[in-house]
Amino acid sequence: MINTFLSARWENLIMANYAINPEILKPYLPQGVEFDFYKNEMFVSLVGFMFKRTSLFGVPIPFLGTFEEVNLRFYVKRTEGDTIKRGVVFINETVPYKLVAWVANKLYHEHYIAIPTTNRMSRTERSQHIAYDWRMNGKWNRLAAHTVLEKEVMDAGSIEEFIFEHYYGYTKINERCSQEYCVNHPTWQVNKVLDYAVDCDFSSMYGHDFAFLSNQQPTSVMVAAGSPVTVNWKRTLF
Repeated sequence: MINTFLSARWENLIMANYAINPEILKPYLPQGVEFDFYKNEMFVSLVGFMFKRTSLFGVPIPFLGTFEEVNLRFYVKRTEGDTIKRGVVFINETVPYKLVAWVANKLYHEHYIAIPTTNRMSRTERSQHIAYDWRMNGKWNRLAAHTVLEKEVMDAGSIEEFIFEHYYGYTKINERCSQEYCVNHPTWQVNKVLDYAVDCDFSSMYGHDFAFLSNQQPTSVMVAAGSPVTVNWKRTLF
């Protein structure tokens, strides 16, 4: 039986995290899951990272296996007996290739779109600069971070641990039905952020509900080097 749908490397992840009123997110909340709060606050994250060495069912994707992804997500949990499954819900995910977006939408009922994207990476002996740019409605948006090269273990109970340690994806199929899938990767280490830049037209990207974020500073910005990841083929409808 095939257990792994997708395998890849996720690298150079930038997370810009914003505190948000959970009432805004209620229309996007799948049935059967609940909001996951950190210290009584709800967060959405604007995320940029590199997809590399992508394979589907163990078969490498020629020419389309490396690309940038930018997404907006929020945090939820699902309780099954004594088990709490912590996961994320994606408002929208962007990639540069229409075929990749089509496959993800068809197989996972996600909310992918294909738009132009680029990335820039540079480093010195002590620091690195990571930047993701994407164009929507004729405007270039940007998410960038300048960090130290040294990686650190996340502190237990920290905001970094909360943001990164969610291993399930939840999708709202309709008002009565939701879908769960599992993402596997080791615990990531983080790089201390020295500076960052966010220039995103949240209204054009994610709709009027999120327009206010364009003029709001993120509560935190964090960076992780990433690792190999796998996404399980099995999906649970509930």
